Amino acid sequence: MAGKLYIVPTPVGNLEDMTPRAVSVLKQAHLILAEDTRTSAVVMKHFGIDTPMRSHHKFNEHETMPGIISQLEGGEIIALVSDAGTPAISDPGFLLSRECRRKGIEVETLPGATAFVPALVNSGLPCERFVFEGFLPQKKGRATRLAELKEQERTMIIYESPMRLVKTLTQLAEVMGQDREASVVREISKVHNTTHNGTLGELVTYFTANAPRGEIVIVVAGCEPKAAVKVDKYAKFKNKNKISNLNNNEED
Repeated sequence: MAGKLYIVPTPVGNLEDMTPRAVSVLKQAHLILAEDTRTSAVVMKHFGIDTPMRSHHKFNEHETMPGIISQLEGGEIIALVSDAGTPAISDPGFLLSRECRRKGIEVETLPGATAFVPALVNSGLPCERFVFEGFLPQKKGRATRLAELKEQERTMIIYESPMRLVKTLTQLAEVMGQDREASVVREISKVHNTTHNGTLGELVTYFTANAPRGEIVIVVAGCEPKAAVKVDKYAKFKNKNKISNLNNNEED
């Protein structure tokens, strides 16, 4: 009988955000795959979880995957965690989940902490429709992606590091305009959690003068919807009638 892969969110800040079910699954699993075992060890110790851990990150996931799949096919229960938040959201996890799907191995993702949802809701920008961009390309393809986002009508969510925040805000302002509404949310669920709302131009000015720290989520308003062009489905018939009338007038 095949085992099962659990994808388990861990807190992005406050450890009290860990769900009781997540703790239970991690305690019952045969193995925990962690992005960084040193980081995850702090969470495991806090909740009294002594399940064996093994590293599984973007630099080794191709090599470790065959062995993990073999263990799952052998009936083991394995849990995957990342350093913070939900695995596979800008973190390792997608490749393993996809391979389990291909092999017919059951995967269950627990609901739980992720940074972009509270940042979106906290921003005060429309959140009924949005697009998650994660980290923008650093070099190749960056200008193309920014140009595409300029025309995006949905609210946009972008992850960024504190060192690159001002550069990214500046580029967004250059492409989308200084007056585009945006929000910068940092250190979600931590002691120094802050939200700064304003235009892109205002946010560039603020963070140029106040160097940011911690994990950052940028939320940017979509562009104004383009005016719908009304198409008259009877236009061609009207034009034909006009031409016919003109011809008749000429003959008269």
